[in-house]
Amino acid sequence: MALLNPGCRLRITGLCLASALLIQSSCRTEERVPAIPESSADDAPLVIEVPRPVTIDAYFGFMDSLAATYQPRLSYPVSEHLLVHANPWVLDTLMETDYYRRMARDSFVYDQKQQIALAAGSRIIIPDSSRAAEIYRRLGALRLDINIPEYRLRIFEDTTELYALPVRVGQNRTRYLAMSGVETDLRTQPGQGRIIRHERNPVFYNPVDGTRYYSTLRDDKKRTLMPRIPWLETEINGRRNGQLLHPTTNPETLGKASSNGCIGTGEAAAWIIYYHAPLGTPVQIRYDLEASHSGKDPEVFRDIYGWGNRN
Repeated sequence: MALLNPGCRLRITGLCLASALLIQSSCRTEERVPAIPESSADDAPLVIEVPRPVTIDAYFGFMDSLAATYQPRLSYPVSEHLLVHANPWVLDTLMETDYYRRMARDSFVYDQKQQIALAAGSRIIIPDSSRAAEIYRRLGALRLDINIPEYRLRIFEDTTELYALPVRVGQNRTRYLAMSGVETDLRTQPGQGRIIRHERNPVFYNPVDGTRYYSTLRDDKKRTLMPRIPWLETEINGRRNGQLLHPTTNPETLGKASSNGCIGTGEAAAWIIYYHAPLGTPVQIRYDLEASHSGKDPEVFRDIYGWGNRN
């Protein structure tokens, strides 16, 4: 596995089919690469044993409290992203809570928030300052690259591609959205920007009619409660236009122009993206009809919006 916050109350009404009333957002400003003092002779990793099972619903509060409890002992900032990259098994466990991964093992989950994220007795390492500095350096080298007609989101560390994940993008049409109150162009817009906010506890609204919903009909026609997986807000070309990165509960829509403007991913992929996109991570959204990766021959993609090559 290549691994590399509580705050204000905000509301966002964007282009997404599942727009969120944002509660307890992690909207504080953080340095992408904090300054880490040189390690001292008594600098050593701390090993913390999880005292009791921690569910997805309690997971973020537990990680925040862990960071806050041990911060006074340490000479460098402790963050949720640092802890997960120091303990890659945590991300592996979160990815396995994906509804469709569980169904592949004949395990139906109605409420994903009650799944165990951290088992009792599992151990979390808080790294020494040298390891922390290396993790923060790698976090600072991450960037996201999305090519709309390719339906792919790539995560890079410097020039090294870590992941290539399938996504869905905005529909090729305009539509009246009650939550914005205007006829809206649903096409995902290209440009450059950054991740400006994490939402770890979204509340779901349908932007078309403004109604709130609590459950979802899955691709297998089973109904479940909505999962608790972070959403990421982007600022593209200096504008917060409601283009979010978030999971979809219907992965059959991946590889299609089927959203109301947001970039949708699978549930496991959403956990990967969240932990590889700390606040401030650069984001490039492209509309390139031809691309090559990893030395392979160029691929040509369908011009889904009729834009030609546009960036």
